Amino acid sequence: MPLTLSPLFSTPYTLQTPSSTKRHRFKILLQASTTKPQPQSYHKDRVLIIGAGLAGLAAATTLHSQRIPFLLLDASDAVGGRVRTDSVDGFLLDRGFQIFITAYPEAQKLLDYNALNLQKFYSGAKIYYNGQFHTVADPLRHFGDSVMSLGNPIGSVLDKLLIGFTRIRVLGKSDYDIFTASEVPVVDLLRNIGFSDSIIERFFRPFFGGIFFDKELGTTSRLFDFIFKCLALGENTIPAEGIGEIPNQLAAKLPSDSILLNTKAVSIDFDEPDSPNVRLENGEILKTKLGVVVAVEEPEVDELLAGSRKPVQRKTGRNTVCLYFSADQIPVKDPVLFLNGSGKGIVNNMFFATNVAPSYGPPGKALVSVSLIGLFSDVSDDDLTAEVIRELTGWFGKSVVSSWRHLRTYRIGFAQPNQCPPTDLMKEPKSGLGVYLCGDFMTSATFDGALVSGRRAVEALLRDTTLTRI
Repeated sequence: MPLTLSPLFSTPYTLQTPSSTKRHRFKILLQASTTKPQPQSYHKDRVLIIGAGLAGLAAATTLHSQRIPFLLLDASDAVGGRVRTDSVDGFLLDRGFQIFITAYPEAQKLLDYNALNLQKFYSGAKIYYNGQFHTVADPLRHFGDSVMSLGNPIGSVLDKLLIGFTRIRVLGKSDYDIFTASEVPVVDLLRNIGFSDSIIERFFRPFFGGIFFDKELGTTSRLFDFIFKCLALGENTIPAEGIGEIPNQLAAKLPSDSILLNTKAVSIDFDEPDSPNVRLENGEILKTKLGVVVAVEEPEVDELLAGSRKPVQRKTGRNTVCLYFSADQIPVKDPVLFLNGSGKGIVNNMFFATNVAPSYGPPGKALVSVSLIGLFSDVSDDDLTAEVIRELTGWFGKSVVSSWRHLRTYRIGFAQPNQCPPTDLMKEPKSGLGVYLCGDFMTSATFDGALVSGRRAVEALLRDTTLTRI
């Protein structure tokens, strides 16, 4: 259900459509706030937050709800971190394949779903296998389609019954139970449940492999159970104005002078044991007595804290490539996700974004989104585009695909943290005296995990300090 905001969160900077006056006003305020602080400004009276992605914005939101002053820094020109949307030739291009699940519990507390105008996907998928498309459908939402699909080659009837059993199993667990349960790789969990190789290879590998950017399905079973539970309780969606509207909405509720963009932090140092200093790229130093919340990507944490702790051994992060095309002609009008169940080729999944949200493209045009798992760093953009077009021509036919025009390719070098077992999805936020970490690598590699981690970092900070509300 949509969140009803208390007066504490009220703000005149409500986000609407890209052309709306209110949204434009919000952009101007954020740009005005990028003015570099003077050497003696922003010292001891604010918590410093480094990184304005979802985790940093959640930390700022928690501080703001407690009326505790803060300063949110980000090296980029806009908030959002990995969760950004670009406008190209009238199309809205999310930076990588990103779907928002409405059942995320932390998101339900922080976001106004009505204002996001969430657009729903079909609850299921069309799977390309053996030269044809086969439907897998949620029986509680699309009963007729589910019955019709019982005899298709995407798993046996028993497999489809086991999906129902898995749904009941995860719905009977609390999130805490899920995150602290014993764990195995997802592929082992599926085999232990009794799923056949055919449904693992043709459905689970491309579907959950696309969610985790992990074709081997080595990700922890804890994360699988959490996502499966959220999918059972909620809808797959995208905001009508792009995935970037999620961080934009959070930022719009914060004081306009609390966000500094185009401001890169390069290190955290200590003049005194419990008083961290943030050194900026331009040489300026921001001091604080209240603490620093570090909300950057996992690989950047060690760089910021290089002078105060030894590097932590980390798993290699997940990466992906997302390609966008403009189309005059598309083969379907359904808001459905297409999966590659053939076991061949480089395309993992794709969808027609304008079928889900018509606002993602200009009138009369369709937007095609194609996702690959891996970075393909040894293949040029042109060669990658040509191979994707060749593969999808096999799916939909030359008469449909030949007219598609390439818009942009996004290579996401760090799309998600690697959460193969062993994992700790409830890490302690405190890194040292006055420094607290947040980000999806601290919890679950999801939108919700990032939001939870920001709140938990501030809660840890508040336990350690006595702060005066303003």
